[in-house]
Amino acid sequence: MLGAKLLLTLLAMSMILSASVVRVRDGLPLSASTDYEQSTGMQECRKYFKMLSKKLSQLPDRCTLKTGQYNINFISSLGVSYMMLCTENYPNVLAFCFLDELQKEFITTYNMMKTNTAIRPYCFIEFDNFIQRTKQRYNNTRSLSTKMNLADMQTEIKLRPPYQISVSELGSANGFSHVPVGEYKGTGKISAAPHQRLEPVTLPGIVSFVLSLLCGALNLIRGFHAIESLLQCYLFVYYTGWRNAKSFLTFGLICLCNMYLYELRNLWQLFFHVTVGAFCTLQIRLRQPQGKAPDYNV
Repeated sequence: MLGAKLLLTLLAMSMILSASVVRVRDGLPLSASTDYEQSTGMQECRKYFKMLSKKLSQLPDRCTLKTGQYNINFISSLGVSYMMLCTENYPNVLAFCFLDELQKEFITTYNMMKTNTAIRPYCFIEFDNFIQRTKQRYNNTRSLSTKMNLADMQTEIKLRPPYQISVSELGSANGFSHVPVGEYKGTGKISAAPHQRLEPVTLPGIVSFVLSLLCGALNLIRGFHAIESLLQCYLFVYYTGWRNAKSFLTFGLICLCNMYLYELRNLWQLFFHVTVGAFCTLQIRLRQPQGKAPDYNV
């Protein structure tokens, strides 16, 4: 009872200021609440919103960014992120209950296929009506005092607290400096490179991958020669440093090994292995990391 009273007291002195729904893979804003606040602090937080939207695919699914007198919280699920801005003393448990409610309503209202294929910013702007109603309810202590059960969310946050993002991980808000995401506190070391996503796999890419595996299987008796085909498969699936250079070097080794095996194979076998190697190298070259998320002025 005492904890509930304290929570309501804090809520009376704090509030949710804005919220938005953003697609994770490219930062495309799908919907957002209308903001009327134009203070310097709010303008700064909008910049942090934009910077976070470009890094959602590299961040855990539940995070908090503290920016002085304001906090930015977000959760991500099924390729969509739900973000909100509140004053620094707004209760954490209520912030994530609010986001959880937005998530449930959005998933219920919209088909995930539509969110994945959306090309226009704010194409679900009508969801703003629900955001505004929910925001008003969470800013009203009386409406929350009898209609919410916070126990489940309190337990979940205690067992799996949100990752605390530091401003240095985002870089400066004016865009002149950038510090890559290094380590996530409490979740182990995570570097930016392993989270670099490649473009979606195409049908030619799948064909080249299968043929390269076939060449690797045919070369198992050759030992080292089989490793080259498997290395090509690895470079096709995962992003690594100097990826293109490694793919060309691997293709060169395939050519050299086939020259060495010239007397043990007929021309058709040599042609098949070299052609598959060239085809897979081309697909590795074509499947590049996803580009920088476009600036949607969120």
